[in-house]
Amino acid sequence: MPQPSTTDRVHRLVPSPAGRVHLVEQGTGPLVLLVHGFPESWYSWRHQLPALAAAGYRAVAVDVRGYGRSSRPEAPSAYRILELVEDNVAVVKALGEESAIVVGHDWGANIAAVSALVRPDVFRAVGLLSVPYAPRGGPRPSEIFAQMGGDEEFYVSYFQEPGRAEAEIEPDVRGWLAGLYAALSADTMPAPGAPDPHFVSPGGAQRDRFPTGRLPHWLDEHDLDLYAGEFERTGMTGALNRYRNMDRDWEDLADHDGAPITQPSLFIGGGRDASTTWLADAIAAYRTTLPGLLSSHLLDDCGHWIQQERPEDVNRILIDWLARVTSDK
Repeated sequence: MPQPSTTDRVHRLVPSPAGRVHLVEQGTGPLVLLVHGFPESWYSWRHQLPALAAAGYRAVAVDVRGYGRSSRPEAPSAYRILELVEDNVAVVKALGEESAIVVGHDWGANIAAVSALVRPDVFRAVGLLSVPYAPRGGPRPSEIFAQMGGDEEFYVSYFQEPGRAEAEIEPDVRGWLAGLYAALSADTMPAPGAPDPHFVSPGGAQRDRFPTGRLPHWLDEHDLDLYAGEFERTGMTGALNRYRNMDRDWEDLADHDGAPITQPSLFIGGGRDASTTWLADAIAAYRTTLPGLLSSHLLDDCGHWIQQERPEDVNRILIDWLARVTSDK
């Protein structure tokens, strides 16, 4: 398959176990697969694609199953993490490659981590943004989430029932996305002590706690229109189904209980992101859980949408790490 030039950004549809994966590709060189999180798309990597291409890499950002122009199976169980790993493998093979470096953000970080864990023959290094690696273990996830928040409901539990979160989001996708992006961005998140947008009051909606009135600095009206347009076209169910498989993932990965990821790895987190503060113990355990860790960073005054909030810092760290990984090979 011909590869695009450094300056071209090429859209492709490639075959996958569910039907197709939409991807956006730029550059030539070692393959770097970029996997987005919720509620985003390939577009969340718009700043990384040209930077990685200019640094000598074949950068490929996918629409995860359920998003954008990728396939959206109806069955919720089709979104279990091992199926998404196989989508990643299918992309690598469809692009004519034998292996890749995989980098993920948010849910994409979990997908990237499990890809490296269960298919080390394909994924030779892994970069994790915002969400730390925590090996499978402990109680069933739904039991943990049900105990969080006291009288309030943790958002992951809120997302479990098919149709429930959709009924909140889909009447005003653009407004809901704007509120969520602002709620988890360093420059627009609620002040300390304000009601936490990760929890839902009894009888309330998640958006009740979202800030209103301005967009975070990294998101302009065009960006918001693009994200909203995709979800208005596809609906939210495919994206939300990832949350509805956490217990299935826990069951599917039983043979990997407590398992480390041994390939060369990277972690970048936001200093003001709940994902890094709540999972501080997971970061502290990296010597055991990520023995191949080459680089770990917490960016001060940065929220959850890390590669969009701080693209220059993330690009610099990624490129430095990739140089070490590829030179080691």
